[in-house]
Amino acid sequence: MNPKLLIVDDDDEIRTQMKWALTKDYEVLQAEDRATAVGQFRSHLPMVVLLDLGLPPNPALPDEGLAILSELLAINPLAKIVIVSGQGEKNNALRAIGAGAYDFLGKPVDMIDLKLLLKRCFYTAQLEREYREMQQRLGGDAFDGILGTSPLMQSVFESIRRVATVDAPVLILGESGTGKEMTARSIHNRSARKDGPFVAINCSAIPESLIESELFGHEKGAFTGAHVQRKGRIENSSGGTLFLDEIGEIPLPIQVKLLRFLQERCIERVGGRQEIPVDTRVIAATHADLKKGMADGTFREDLFYRLAVVQINLPALRHREDDIALLAQSFLFQFSKESGKSGLSFAPDALRAIQRHDWPGNVRELQNRVRRAVIMGGEKRLSAQDLELTAASASSRPSIALKEARETLERDLIQQALRKHGGKISAAANDLGISRPTFYELMEKLGIQKTEPVRE
Repeated sequence: MNPKLLIVDDDDEIRTQMKWALTKDYEVLQAEDRATAVGQFRSHLPMVVLLDLGLPPNPALPDEGLAILSELLAINPLAKIVIVSGQGEKNNALRAIGAGAYDFLGKPVDMIDLKLLLKRCFYTAQLEREYREMQQRLGGDAFDGILGTSPLMQSVFESIRRVATVDAPVLILGESGTGKEMTARSIHNRSARKDGPFVAINCSAIPESLIESELFGHEKGAFTGAHVQRKGRIENSSGGTLFLDEIGEIPLPIQVKLLRFLQERCIERVGGRQEIPVDTRVIAATHADLKKGMADGTFREDLFYRLAVVQINLPALRHREDDIALLAQSFLFQFSKESGKSGLSFAPDALRAIQRHDWPGNVRELQNRVRRAVIMGGEKRLSAQDLELTAASASSRPSIALKEARETLERDLIQQALRKHGGKISAAANDLGISRPTFYELMEKLGIQKTEPVRE
């Protein structure tokens, strides 16, 4: 079933032209005034609306269109409403954007521009729908906050399920910000030890002189300042899980003591002589190359193989293209709810910037950018500038005009469609909702060469 699209315009000829051009890809609904528009919207709940501002009883003014915009968004704040306006109404269209409209197009409408914009609108609407469905299907908290539909993350989830049922040590590998501690917590929460403590320690954040005491504890008088007996993190994790983050930063002498604990399941506090049995599961994590550390002599080989009984590799966010927008939407929903700004959405330029950014800080960077944008940004929609991605993009690529940006997007869509359909022009044109001649014209205009024989 084609997705539903509502066209609101008092010009019957314009509505007919649009319906004729779009009916192949969408179930087109029509309305010429406020009552009909609101009735169609309530009955069919289309996710995308094309709305003219100048409507009866005062078609020379934008008041009726703005009133319809407000009423439709009150019914469904997630609907994507595109303003279709004449050149003289540009300021009014910008007012509508500020009131929650998704985007605007000038009249006369270029059908290629319209079709590309509608694809973006329905993509965003589908993204938001998938996120809500995922939240409902997974009870609101899939893998302790870890979200992902990409094959790479589905593989990670399967590894979590399998390893959670056994008590073997686990080594989690991945770049900073990929969610190593969240993965460790997810394993713990699905294990037989879930009712025990989860004790985490960042080995790189503790001075070398203190890490032995932090891990193993100390007896009273063991060193200057040790006024009382103190249990270490290992002992405190008994009956649960010990998570050693950045395990590659542990000094070699401490690695020896940690290896002995893993072998014998006993510890001695600093300054003590009594062996204390500890029943805990160890999960370690690092962003460092431990095999290089073994070759350099900075990490013990026997400790590595004790820790890496099972390895889980977390992918970088840049390798999870299908998940980036989903995660951004998840963080937006979470933070806007926390800050009392429900109904916030991403502007089109924000979604494009999110998809184009390399995310060197991975999920943590995405989370922080969205949180900051929700706090500091607008009341309706967040732009690329709110996410502070505009400057980042400008530093790596020159600024371009709107025409160049549109051509870049068109080129990307056409090349993707050709790759998707193995070079078949008819199938690629059909996928984009345009005719074969139009597809050929765009290829020629954008300088896209047929590098392979085209199969029809």
